[in-house]
Amino acid sequence: MRRSPLISGFIHIILACLFTYFAIENVNEYGWDFFSYILILLATFDFGTGIRLVGLHFRIKKIIEQKK
Repeated sequence: MRRSPLISGFIHIILACLFTYFAIENVNEYGWDFFSYILILLATFDFGTGIRLVGLHFRIKKIIEQKK
């Protein structure tokens, strides 16, 4: 089953927020360790993917409206 890029984008943004929260909690408790950097890296990738998918949704919607 396929999801629209908009829903997938929001899922990625929500995951990025969770990874950011976990990274902040990890830094507060243990300081800057390897796991903190991994969480921040995952959050960065998810934010980028989420924004890209939301933009893709609006580009597809614009193309469909132009064809009508």
